[in-house]
Amino acid sequence: MAEHRYRVDVVWTGATTDYRTYSRNHEVLAPGPPPLPASADPVVGRGDPDRWNPEQLLVASLSQCHMLWYLHLAVEAGIVVVDYLDEAEGVMNARRFEQVTLRPRVTITDAALTERARALHEQAHERCFIANSVNFPVHHEPDIRVE
Repeated sequence: MAEHRYRVDVVWTGATTDYRTYSRNHEVLAPGPPPLPASADPVVGRGDPDRWNPEQLLVASLSQCHMLWYLHLAVEAGIVVVDYLDEAEGVMNARRFEQVTLRPRVTITDAALTERARALHEQAHERCFIANSVNFPVHHEPDIRVE
């Protein structure tokens, strides 16, 4: 696979005159998509709870990567997915992430393919670039349903 590069800009303005009052609000920018309003975690970093924080974005990235690989593999396997919801959760200690658990609820159209649909989650996990790049476990607890 050829090398791929991903460019983003993180833009903050303000003044760091006082630890308690300086703004943690910033924007994440990239060519094409709208700006992403971001901040620090409100609990540990005094951030804005109405903006995305880096910890949420890491969990979201793992969830998105897994889902996109899963959908790709499902198409290749002839499994029709009609709904996908992941209630992902990351657990951190004071210094680092300890784990992330993905809980995808996948709805398919053919009950005969339920076990095959479940097995695809392991392949999606193996192919997810982001899961392969972190130094903590990423678990998955799939729930396969039939429409």
